[in-house]
Amino acid sequence: MVAISDQQQLAATHNHSDRVAVLLMGYGEVESYEDFANYNEQALNLLTAKFAPVPTWVYPPLAKLLALFDLHEWQHQHNHFISPHNHIFEHQRQEIERNLQAKWGNRVEVFKAFNFCAPFLPAQVLTEIRERGFEKILIYPLLVVDSIFTSGIAIEQVNKALAQGQTGEHWVKGLRYIPSFYNQPAYIELMARLVEEKIAAEVASSCLPSQIGIILMNHGCPHEAKGFTSGIDESQALYELVREKLIYRYPLISVGWLNHQTPLIKWTQPNAELAAKNLIELGAKALIFMPIGFATENHETLLDVEHIIEALRRKHDQVNYVQMACVNDNPEFCQMVADWAEEHIEALLSQEALSVNTSVTIPHIHSDHHHHHGHHHHH
Repeated sequence: MVAISDQQQLAATHNHSDRVAVLLMGYGEVESYEDFANYNEQALNLLTAKFAPVPTWVYPPLAKLLALFDLHEWQHQHNHFISPHNHIFEHQRQEIERNLQAKWGNRVEVFKAFNFCAPFLPAQVLTEIRERGFEKILIYPLLVVDSIFTSGIAIEQVNKALAQGQTGEHWVKGLRYIPSFYNQPAYIELMARLVEEKIAAEVASSCLPSQIGIILMNHGCPHEAKGFTSGIDESQALYELVREKLIYRYPLISVGWLNHQTPLIKWTQPNAELAAKNLIELGAKALIFMPIGFATENHETLLDVEHIIEALRRKHDQVNYVQMACVNDNPEFCQMVADWAEEHIEALLSQEALSVNTSVTIPHIHSDHHHHHGHHHHH
C-alpha cells in the first residue's frame, strides 16, 4: 500500500515541479507616444536613482519634461519613429522557446517581461506564471550584455513582485539566474564574424585593412553608482575579447560607449562619437559601428548611433559610415541563448523543491566572540 501512495504522490507533484518558466527580461520601449512620461518615470525610479543625486519629488515633472524631448526626437527628427525593440524581443522569445521545447517539450515555456512597459511588467508576468502552475523560474536578462547593473533592476522588480501579498509557504519552489553572457566564446565568435562579414561585403574593396575603423559599442556605464557594480568590468572584458579576434587584421579598433549624457555623472569613455573621431584621426577611411553590448535593437542603437553618424558626416564627409544591427533574432544567437540555459533548466528540474515560509521571522543571531581566538580558525 505504501508504495502505491508514494507513487501517487510523485505523480501529483510531478506536474508542477517538473516544469520551468524561463523569464526573459528586457527594457521594453514605448510604442505609443502617450506613454513617454510614464516610461521615463519608471526608468528614473529604477535606473537613474542608483547613480544620480536626484530627489524623488523631481521624478514626475522631470519625466514629463524628458517626454517632450523624446517626442521631439522620435516624432519630428525621426519621422514618427516607433521602436522595433518589443517586436524583436518577442521574436527572440519565440525562437528561444522553440529551441528549448525541441529538447523538453512544454515542460519549459519562455515568458517575456519588460522593466518599463505594461502589460509585461515583471509583477504582471509573474502572476501569469504562477496562475499557469509553474513553481520553478529561470530569470534571464537578455537586452544588455553587461547585465550586472541593468539586470540588478530586473532582480529588484522580481523581488518586489515575489514579496507581494505573500504569506505562508512561498509558491516559488526553485529559482535560477543567468547574469550575463559577456564572456561566452560562442557570442564573442559571432560578434567578430558579423563584423568580418560586413567588412567583406561593404568596405573591403575600397579600403586597406588598416584604414577600416571598427567601433565596438557597449552599453554606457556610470563610474559611480552608489556602490552598485555598474557592469563596466564585464563590458570592458567583452570588448577586449571581441577586439582580440579582429585586431590582427584590422588594427583600428576602439570601444565606443553609448552613454546617457546625464549632467553631474562621470560616464565611461570614449563615447562612440569620440571613438569615431579618434579613429578618423588615425587614418580611418571607413567606420563600422557594431553594437556588441546590446542583444536587441532599441532607440539607443538606432537613433543615438544615427545622430552620431550625422554629426560626423557633417565634418568628415569623405569617410564611409556603416551602421550594423544588433544580433537580434539571428537564429544562431537564439540557439546559443537556449544552450546557455540548458544546465540551469536541468538543475531546476532535478533539484528538490525549495520550501520557503515567508511568515517565519528569522531570529537575530548574536555572535559569541569568545569563539574567535586564533587557534580555532581551521582553513
